[in-house]
Amino acid sequence: MQKVNLAEKLAMFSSHWDPHVVASYNDNDVMVVKFKGEFPFHKHDTTDDFFLVLEGEVTMEYEAHDPVSFGPGELVVVPKGVVHRPKAAEEVKVLLIEPKGEPNSGDSGREPAPKPHI
Repeated sequence: MQKVNLAEKLAMFSSHWDPHVVASYNDNDVMVVKFKGEFPFHKHDTTDDFFLVLEGEVTMEYEAHDPVSFGPGELVVVPKGVVHRPKAAEEVKVLLIEPKGEPNSGDSGREPAPKPHI
């Protein structure tokens, strides 16, 4: 029953595409991550994907839809089964929520990040 300071947590690491768990609730992980560049196209068959931008701007590209750009205070929920990839020209800071154990890489073939707790 403590507060979580997201800026402090984000200052603890510098890597990109490497989510860090800062809290948990109802079998979900609440994570912070830094993005730069583009992630491979992928999908999650059993869960939606939640992205809330804290700093910067993300473009969510879709295989079968127009891309969506969003910035601080804006969020995108990618429905399960939808092929997508986040990308950012400059570093962005993002809050993610997903079920515990869900690999961040989906079906991309990329090695899933370990998701350490900080």
